[in-house]
Amino acid sequence: MSTTPIYLDHAATTPVRDEVMAAMAPFFGPRFGNPSSVHRWGREARVALDEARERVAACLGAHSDEVCFTSGGTEGDNLAVLGVFRTRRSEGRRAAITTPIEHKAVLAAAHQVAQEGGDERLVRVDHRGVVDHAHFVSLLDDTVAVASVMWVNNEVGVVQDVPALARAAKAAGAVFHTDGVQAFGKVSIDARQTPFDLLTISGHKIGAPKGIGALYIRRDTPLSPLFHGGSQDRGRRPGTENVAFAVGLATAAELTLAEHEAEHARLETLRREFVTALRARVPDVVIHAEGAPTAPHIVNLSIPGTNSESLLMALDLRGIACSAGSACQSGSVSASHVLTAMGVPVELANAALRLSFGALSTPECVTRTVDALATLADKARAPRAQAQFAVVDF
Repeated sequence: MSTTPIYLDHAATTPVRDEVMAAMAPFFGPRFGNPSSVHRWGREARVALDEARERVAACLGAHSDEVCFTSGGTEGDNLAVLGVFRTRRSEGRRAAITTPIEHKAVLAAAHQVAQEGGDERLVRVDHRGVVDHAHFVSLLDDTVAVASVMWVNNEVGVVQDVPALARAAKAAGAVFHTDGVQAFGKVSIDARQTPFDLLTISGHKIGAPKGIGALYIRRDTPLSPLFHGGSQDRGRRPGTENVAFAVGLATAAELTLAEHEAEHARLETLRREFVTALRARVPDVVIHAEGAPTAPHIVNLSIPGTNSESLLMALDLRGIACSAGSACQSGSVSASHVLTAMGVPVELANAALRLSFGALSTPECVTRTVDALATLADKARAPRAQAQFAVVDF
């Protein structure tokens, strides 16, 4: 059997594509200029930066002046939530609405809203992780500055009805933001068709380097900058722009969209084959968010009677990389906030694994991973089975 390592953590990060590396290379060498400089090196960098902005905008169905380059998803989420709140609180709009299953970047920004005298409101989700639309609407009033709902959840892959949520928010006068980090390239995103005001993307999820992302900002959206000290990017994000990485993001975004249809079908097939094969070997496996609309690249599962921390280590020893549905904080394992909000029992939440497919995934990965999980599940549950047998025998 092959011993080639298996990487099933594409939702965490992806390898930088060769085409992206080639596109960025000149800007680490002869094209090193500062885009704010007026000489030839600066002008050359400015042209490349402006072109990258136009290319990313085209991928989002946006105008180039609606794209703000950031350091990634976390900065984009913070700029969206806090930037709108700090601008609109003088109007009496001091509330931020979000969900309990958001990325911590959005949740922490909403917490900061409360720290700054605002109101943090959380929308209920059901057992599949789907936002309760009626509850969302009930929280909207004339004090809401911004509402933020992740398009594709990073832990369980559930796809929210962002068009409907955005329409409801805007009807109430709220600015609507969506974290599109896991959505870009997985669902159709077009600012001309869907009335979101702000959308976050991150480069390292789509084959660009870590440290680059973008925030789509619809024209006339009120937004205060997080940083101060320069006029770059129309004052929305001061600081010398990362030209090389912006070019890399544009290249990765274009490639991702060009391959979207074929890659979506390929990943959906791998996901379906994985779940079917695992169920045949481990019939009591629990697939979280099952029955909800989900993206093709994420599977979050729990095998009763196992522990995610132990499974992760055992899988890693077998050359298989994935992640857990729980986070280790201060030396103790706590259940995932996403699974907890979905009402998943703590025993299952602490057994959760997230497997995310992508460029490095093949049918062989599915076969080997299913074999490994089935074997490890049998071993993990063997002591319990033996103990039960001993009691009966006694």
